[in-house]
Amino acid sequence: MLSLKRFVAQSPVLLLMVLGASTASAQKAPIEITADLSDAPRKLFHAEIDFPVSAGALTLISPEWIPGHHMPSGTANAITGVVFTANGKPLEWRRDDVNLYEFHLTVPAGVTTLHAHLDSIVTRRVSQRLAALEWEALMLYPANVPVKDIPIQPSVKVPAGWGIGTALKPVSGGDYPVPTAGATTKFAATTVEQLQDSPILTGLYFHEYPLAPTISPKHYLDVAADAPEDANLRPAVLAEVANLVREADALYASHHYNDYHFLLTLSDVAGGMGLEHGQSSDNGVGEKAYADDVHQLPDSDLLSHEFTHSWNGKYRRPVGLYQPDFATPMQGALLWVYEGMTEYWGNVLAARSGLKTPEEYKDVLAATAAELDYTRGREWRPTEDTAVAASILRGGNRAWENWRRGQDYYFEGELLWLDADTLIRKMTGNKKSLNDFVKIFLGKGGNTGPLIVTYTFDELVQDLDQVVSYDWAKFLHDRVNRINPRADVTGLEQGGYRLIYRDKPTKSERMIQAAEGHRSGIDCWYSIGLQLAADGTIGDVLWNGPADKAGLAPGEKIIAVNDNIYSADALRNAIRDAKNSSKPIRVIVQADSFVSTMQIDYHDGERYPALERVDGTPAYLDDIIKPLTTPEKAPEQKKDESE
Repeated sequence: MLSLKRFVAQSPVLLLMVLGASTASAQKAPIEITADLSDAPRKLFHAEIDFPVSAGALTLISPEWIPGHHMPSGTANAITGVVFTANGKPLEWRRDDVNLYEFHLTVPAGVTTLHAHLDSIVTRRVSQRLAALEWEALMLYPANVPVKDIPIQPSVKVPAGWGIGTALKPVSGGDYPVPTAGATTKFAATTVEQLQDSPILTGLYFHEYPLAPTISPKHYLDVAADAPEDANLRPAVLAEVANLVREADALYASHHYNDYHFLLTLSDVAGGMGLEHGQSSDNGVGEKAYADDVHQLPDSDLLSHEFTHSWNGKYRRPVGLYQPDFATPMQGALLWVYEGMTEYWGNVLAARSGLKTPEEYKDVLAATAAELDYTRGREWRPTEDTAVAASILRGGNRAWENWRRGQDYYFEGELLWLDADTLIRKMTGNKKSLNDFVKIFLGKGGNTGPLIVTYTFDELVQDLDQVVSYDWAKFLHDRVNRINPRADVTGLEQGGYRLIYRDKPTKSERMIQAAEGHRSGIDCWYSIGLQLAADGTIGDVLWNGPADKAGLAPGEKIIAVNDNIYSADALRNAIRDAKNSSKPIRVIVQADSFVSTMQIDYHDGERYPALERVDGTPAYLDDIIKPLTTPEKAPEQKKDESE
């Protein structure tokens, strides 16, 4: 492993970052920002900001391209109540005519401090009992300056009695912020780049759980919930997250943070979230998401995914996804590494740590492989283009998404890296694996503080070749840049399994449906080619599938099936009955204000994906998810759900 000194010498981007951090810390007058979250229950944040200035023209800007969002997602449209003052007198300002994130003003002679007040209208990540602050909601800073070079001193005020969780360090010292009671907590000076990367979690029902005390540096799980019983996590969950810390420590063999904080909200109101940061992660799940094993499964890889991003995506980042400011558009070409490899390791680490069982891991992997194999858009769009076009594929209407393709670089990447892992194991007789690669690729420089070190495709290939000599450039090119009408299931097959379809969903799929309850839709994707909401509204139609050929379209609503009022059971019964009949399935469909009858010619019964063990082949897939450490035994065990 390279020493940090030698690695800096070989990495110009890292050298500039180290020098920039030194320059920023040497400046004596940082921006001072106080975030006031006292009005969070009313969906409002406030900020008071003091800028060191000199007389003349000044342009301030708020972030537009937020790391991890992969699209321009700044909240300039939510910033309101902006007032600039100098020596107590208001100053005129004008928004830029082109870059709407910029504010132009003129600082009068003799003024050395400019004050700004602003409010931010918050539409998600807040409830009556908790709030999560991503700093871009409130930040202003000088434009056209690298954000790593702008020093800033943050403070935060929260509602009385609410606790605080964050990777920021209080100026008063200590290992982590102590829950406050309405007072203002002042944090140590940092840079605009690092502040944006250091969210705040606060809540009335707040707990901070230390994790894996034998692992250095320190790790914490900071939890805020809408109900006190939800913030008191089950001992089994705490043991599994502690296992995650130990497993990641063994896998990556390096750290790129001072301490790490998992920030977790449990709320049906505050909205889902999974956003990576270098020294923390912002995670939002439903109120009962960790109440039991059934509710845990749908989000079982969330913490492991975002934790992995500390290494892959934050410390190591594709060169096009790291820009000197939050205004320059990011380039997504290597997102199948940034997100795809993280998707792979997030699920593997969830299985190794016990956040999901080996059976759940394989069931979910089968669902992923099947969904990609039934994505018709792969007939015209390569995986690389889903990464390059990430910023226009995020959000929006999901109609015909299987033909358009969405952010497939996540799950295509997961299968690709499974393919690479099993191939390395196959070529080396299971003596080497992708475990060896990530120690090289993600551990360069050894243990560091929060840094960003970029990489290129060529470096990726070179590091893979250090593990085992192979034409990795062709391997990656064939899977990422070429048109591949079928999903890459080679990793499954090399791992000792094959993708099959059965007439009943797997145990894991039934658990996920149970966890989603009344929100769970009906998935007939692998039979008639429909995904439906619980009320029969069509979410998507499989391009060139049976329902497509019958003329159905996304957004329409099935109101009757074979002369019966629509229900999930009525549709499933019709699919089963059609297997032993030559008659088509008849559906009455409402489209806008019109009603029509259509016939779906399908006779193969229900089909649900699963993995089947191939006898006589190495079970590399089972080896991949074996723990690298001795798991902590939880006080309560996984329940044996009935089939």
